[in-house]
Amino acid sequence: MSAKLERSSDASIEARSIMHSRVFDAPRELVWKAWTDSNHLGQWWGPDGFTITTSKFDFRPGGEWVFVMHGPDGTDYKNHLIYREIVEFERILFSHVSGPVFDATATFVSEGNKTRVTMQTVFDSVELRNRVADEFGAVEGLKQTLAHLGDYVAHMASGDFVITRTLEAPRDLVWKAWTESDRLAQWFGPKGSTITHSKNDLRAGGIYHYGIRMPDGMEIWGKWVYREIVKPERLVFISSFSDEKGGTTQHPWDANWPLELLSTITFAESGGKTIVTVRWSAHNATDAQKKVFIAGQPSMNMGWGGTFERLVSYLAKEKRS
Repeated sequence: MSAKLERSSDASIEARSIMHSRVFDAPRELVWKAWTDSNHLGQWWGPDGFTITTSKFDFRPGGEWVFVMHGPDGTDYKNHLIYREIVEFERILFSHVSGPVFDATATFVSEGNKTRVTMQTVFDSVELRNRVADEFGAVEGLKQTLAHLGDYVAHMASGDFVITRTLEAPRDLVWKAWTESDRLAQWFGPKGSTITHSKNDLRAGGIYHYGIRMPDGMEIWGKWVYREIVKPERLVFISSFSDEKGGTTQHPWDANWPLELLSTITFAESGGKTIVTVRWSAHNATDAQKKVFIAGQPSMNMGWGGTFERLVSYLAKEKRS
């Protein structure tokens, strides 16, 4: 416990606290992972409509998490956390040192195959606690944040890969960047790669067929077979590796990778910005292929991180022109 909490009586702590508890249908190790990896935290942390951008994450006692919360109205809120105590799989205590200042404790308790998470934030005074509750809706915000965690760990348990980014561009421009061949050719793919072929037939049953030259000179092909197109909100398609003729091929580096992935890309407006969420699910895959897909998700985070960086640069250039 922090010195502030130790100096106070239980009654005083209760009066100065905001607390919520929720049971998640996932093992404790999985829920802990969602709290202790910045790639996962960025997918669920915050109330409804909020997204975050992390600039520093150092998960250890004395380490810091520095991030910006992007509100649904476009307002940005800077946040700075310092981790005070970490007991693996059991407890995380941190101090929120940017305004409003508070101490927080998250506890993780196994209940069979489920996990109970209790989050308690403690403020310096009852007056500050009440002001934060009234002005920022912190009581409901905490409930919504843990509800988002529930949704996210359900995806983690299912083996889905999910990544979200908030882009400084209007939704119509982001939609065009994802759906027009010439625009896709300017940003899609890992950092250092080049699109050598880009042809998009944007309709249900249509195909986006593309070729990518990797930084090492290797050329790979891929395709999307569209299932659903809801302009400008959602794209749903089957993604796979391909060849020059548009066939379906195995992963060039891992024959045990799922042959097909069900991909859902959503685009949500947020105060002139656009929240893009990419969700991949192993499609018609064996149990062994699903395990390979789950094991490969850290590298997918890196790959998509680089791809989003290229998209950010492209959108910035388009906004200037």
